[in-house]
Amino acid sequence: MGDPAMYERFDCAPGLKLEAHERLMAIQQENLSRRMDRLDEMMERMERRLWLTVYGVVALMLAQAVQGVMTVAP
Repeated sequence: MGDPAMYERFDCAPGLKLEAHERLMAIQQENLSRRMDRLDEMMERMERRLWLTVYGVVALMLAQAVQGVMTVAP
């Protein structure tokens, strides 16, 4: 009766709850990380579109300025 190697180990309810909670938190962290990556990609695409729009507006303004100079100067 004194040999501890003979006894089987058993899982207790608080230990199982803790393990399940840790697994759940790991899954939630993975999902959050994936969402953050996706959000970052979408923001980069939006930033590219914004800069393209800014460059387009600047190009349009320059074209109008050049056209105005061309009509004034013979």
